[in-house]
Amino acid sequence: MEMFDGGWGLSLIVFLPLVGAGLVLLLPKRQESAAKAIALLFTLGSLGASVLAVVRFDFDATEQFQFGTDLSWISAIGSRYHIGIDGISMPLLVLSTLMTVLAIVYSWNHWPEPHNPKAFLVLLLLLATGMNGTFVALDLVLFFIFFELVLLPMYFMIGIWGDRTKIRLPGFRREVETRLYASIKFFLFTLFGSAFMLLGFLALYFKSDPHTFDMARLAEAGQMGLFDGTFGAWVFAALFLGFAVKVPMWPLHTWLPDAHTAAPTVGSVLLAAILLKLGSYGFIRISLPILPQQAQDWAPVIAVLAVIAIIYGSLACLAQTDLKRLIAFSSVGHMGFVMLGISTLTDVGINAAVIGMVAHGVITGMLFFLAGSMQHRYHTREIARLGGNMKLMPVIGGLLAFTAMASLGLPGLAGFWGEFMALLGSFNPLDGLSLTVFRSAMVAGAIGTVLTAGYMLWMLQRVNLGEPSDEWSGHDLHDADGFELAAWVPLVVAIFAIGVFPKIVFGATNDAVSELVRRAFGG
Repeated sequence: MEMFDGGWGLSLIVFLPLVGAGLVLLLPKRQESAAKAIALLFTLGSLGASVLAVVRFDFDATEQFQFGTDLSWISAIGSRYHIGIDGISMPLLVLSTLMTVLAIVYSWNHWPEPHNPKAFLVLLLLLATGMNGTFVALDLVLFFIFFELVLLPMYFMIGIWGDRTKIRLPGFRREVETRLYASIKFFLFTLFGSAFMLLGFLALYFKSDPHTFDMARLAEAGQMGLFDGTFGAWVFAALFLGFAVKVPMWPLHTWLPDAHTAAPTVGSVLLAAILLKLGSYGFIRISLPILPQQAQDWAPVIAVLAVIAIIYGSLACLAQTDLKRLIAFSSVGHMGFVMLGISTLTDVGINAAVIGMVAHGVITGMLFFLAGSMQHRYHTREIARLGGNMKLMPVIGGLLAFTAMASLGLPGLAGFWGEFMALLGSFNPLDGLSLTVFRSAMVAGAIGTVLTAGYMLWMLQRVNLGEPSDEWSGHDLHDADGFELAAWVPLVVAIFAIGVFPKIVFGATNDAVSELVRRAFGG
């Protein structure tokens, strides 16, 4: 436990997967078992260290960040290796380390084609380093590097191991494989947003006096009004583009359904469970505390875009014929609730956003696991062909029903709290924000919950119920195996535990959120 007192425990969480990637890279390609064992060992070490951080975390401490390390790094520009966690980042860090372990466990006997576990594991471990690092970084340059580190591994996961179905694009004479189209679209969208985000970071650096990339010092300067006026408005707009693409917010969401549909199962799981959270986390960690006045100016806009995403995502789900694409569009709606909570700029709303992020991670990650396993057996994701799943594979069918109920916000399961509290926060937003806008958003969001229940129940009725098609007679459709259950049981437990006892998340987030709102908005 001394490692956290010494300040290097968080570095261990971040860089253990990177060390594992290096070791896997040194192995001959034929040594698959050794590569899998090393990857699992190092990600388990990262998960164990994150759990230890929770145990060592002082929930009554007055300082904002704990287990910090602040070392000179790039002295020429004043960038430092500054890391630490608070009650907002801690649940997301644990979620990131947990999902990485479960992804490796699931993959043990479920490798996508082309069969190359070594390369796949190296990319997965690099992805874990970027995800973990983003949640602990307290320097803008460090944050940007980790934020961008996740881009290339996911690009190659989709581009190499993705769906090989061919599609014809408007205006093109030749067909192109889905994986190539989706990977390039993902890369270009996220790179576009990141370019604007970097410009925003540089603007904050040059405006600050003395020049700094330190988030805490920039937040102090921003809360004293240094970035107010036209300058702050342009910087917030730049950061908004960078983070909104990653969330993704409507109308910058169009890369997401394509990426999810084309990605291999583990890629879809990590994309939904963790990568989408990097954008919403960036809003909470950077945009709100550093640019509080601009956050208030933009809050109604964010709220309107959020409820459009909720309604649009739900209606789009009702039109889908592909199971993975339906789950992908559901993420647009669920992240809309997260952004609605953030836009209220209140304790209730931001707490709702954080628990919504954690809940979406475990629920939608589980849904993509299940969809991937069903595709592995049926060799199709077409909803119309998957009827009678409860009779053919009752365990997978039962888990699909349980997770769908959690996704539609059933009370007692994890999905309920984020949606309910985001709507509650919208009823009483921060003083000075338009009650008309936010209470209208609350009504629209409530309609969205009904639509969510509609498309999830419609999906269950088409996939799980009824008689199996004659197409599957004579096929050996075995139910969930041991590796799948080992990956899924922790998520089922988490969905139920957070739903029944939300203090698992709120116990960490509440004080940190209250302090953020007090400092930034005087709440």
